[in-house]
Amino acid sequence: MCLGIPGQIVEISDAARKLAIVEVMGVRRQVNVACILKDEPIEALIGAWSLIHVGFAMSRINEEEAALTLDILRQLGEAQEEIEAMRASERMLAS
Repeated sequence: MCLGIPGQIVEISDAARKLAIVEVMGVRRQVNVACILKDEPIEALIGAWSLIHVGFAMSRINEEEAALTLDILRQLGEAQEEIEAMRASERMLAS
C-alpha cells in the first residue's frame, strides 16, 4: 500500500532538476515534481497541492481534498496516540 500525504508547493528549488520545496503539515521538504509537471512553466506549480510519496509529487489534488485528507490523517494520529496510551496503561497494570 502506498500513502500519499498532501503537501503544498511553496517554492521551486531547482527548475533544471524539477525540484520544489513542499510544505507538509508545517514541515518543508524538497521533492521531485516531474510527475505532475505538464506543459507549463515549473513556476506555475507554486501554490499547487499534491500527494507526496517518498520524495515525489505523485498527483495534483485540490485544496479541499488536501484539507479533508490532512484532517483524516490527524484523526488517525490521535487514535494511534490513544491506542498507545491504552497499551501503556495495560502494561503498567500487568506489572
